[in-house]
Amino acid sequence: MSDVGRFGVFLPSYIWEGDGAERARGIKAFARQVEELGFDSLFITDHLLAARRFYSVNWLEPLTTLAVAAGATERVRLGTSILIMPLRNPVILAKELATLQFLSDNRVILGAGVGWNDAEYEAVGVHKSERGKRTDEMLDIMMPLLEGERVTYHGQFYDVDDVFIEPRTAQRPLLWIGGGSQLADPKSPDVPKFVASVKARTVKADGWIPRPTCPPQDIARDWQELQSAMREADRDPADCLVAHENFLHLVMTDDPAKAREEQHQAFLRVMSNERGPAYLESVYLFGTPAEIIASLQARVDAGVEYFFLHTMTPDPAQLRLWVDEIIPNVVFPPTVGPVRRPPTPWRR
Repeated sequence: MSDVGRFGVFLPSYIWEGDGAERARGIKAFARQVEELGFDSLFITDHLLAARRFYSVNWLEPLTTLAVAAGATERVRLGTSILIMPLRNPVILAKELATLQFLSDNRVILGAGVGWNDAEYEAVGVHKSERGKRTDEMLDIMMPLLEGERVTYHGQFYDVDDVFIEPRTAQRPLLWIGGGSQLADPKSPDVPKFVASVKARTVKADGWIPRPTCPPQDIARDWQELQSAMREADRDPADCLVAHENFLHLVMTDDPAKAREEQHQAFLRVMSNERGPAYLESVYLFGTPAEIIASLQARVDAGVEYFFLHTMTPDPAQLRLWVDEIIPNVVFPPTVGPVRRPPTPWRR
């Protein structure tokens, strides 16, 4: 089975110097193009501040931008990967997500994570050491609210008494948790392992987003660990969708050197050169079309059922190349389940 419906696309929400009204209109046109080409989803990156350590650009605010994309489309799902949870208030965020879910006719996927950029926590008065615990408390408040419950909760960081939110929707947004192992590198901001607290958070979610910097063999190992943890918690791993985020700039050449030369130029318009070209090539999608197909297939073989890919340019011609040259050649096993699985009840 191979299907463009198993692929989503990131909105090019990065801001280049000189961007103005034409670019704003272009984002709406880009969203419509993604839907017309048959992709399943539009995702968006979240950074409060310019994360210059790894990116050479800043980013639009994600939920506002997804609301604009919702108005320009009718079918594609609308996701975050990841939304940095501890930068936000849980009740306000639940209200924002419920509103987006209502206005988009139940198309929202909350890809949630803890983030990594010290400056962003400091800007909102949060300590980085609190990020995991805050995220867990937020989800224990938000998910029941989004399921239509009245919530009373007293935690270390948040207290709410008899709170409920509207609008109520036919179903709550899906929750996919981002995290896990990553390629070991001294310049990476987090440890290269599937941290126990992240694993426990993911066990309760509807899906798991392995890190973009997690090589296929590590995705396979993490997925085995997560399946074991889910069975111990009396959850069926088949209910958890494995959805992988990565970066792609497709160059139509059979010359590996030429492909990489152009790809590095495209990447450096969005990313910094902090970790160098060898690192980028080791974790992201580089090379000829055949090499990229093989890289995606290796991730499918590791357990990935769904991809959502960053484009390094707002030119939708890249998307058409993906549909014509890449996606038909990525084969998913017949046992892989549907990509539109309903949410499972949240268990605090």
